[in-house]
Amino acid sequence: MYQLKIITNFSAAHQLRNYKGKCENLHGHNWKVEVYISSNTLNDIGLAIDFTDIKSLVNKILMEFDHKNLNDLPDFKKINPSSENIARVFYSHINKNLDQFNSADLRLDKITVWESDTACASYIP
Repeated sequence: MYQLKIITNFSAAHQLRNYKGKCENLHGHNWKVEVYISSNTLNDIGLAIDFTDIKSLVNKILMEFDHKNLNDLPDFKKINPSSENIARVFYSHINKNLDQFNSADLRLDKITVWESDTACASYIP
């Protein structure tokens, strides 16, 4: 088994609905996102997937969230844009686009979203 990880980031604002505390107010984060992909096999040049390809896919998806108020986006109209929900939403968006790499063996294992240097949430299906 091979596991690859890329790290990228985006900046966005959010507020937590029905939360009693300062996070109910609009505020922003410089989010860090870790993407974990695994494969049992390598291609003919020894790669599970090219890092450039997965970074391109993930950054294209994150551009839809970058410098936005997450509460205004369709993904978060009915659910809070908490770190936990952001990780799950990113998992969904990335996973549905993995098939473009023509490898039945690639699996998205986990997404971790850091809202600060000391606080993060992961989604593992």
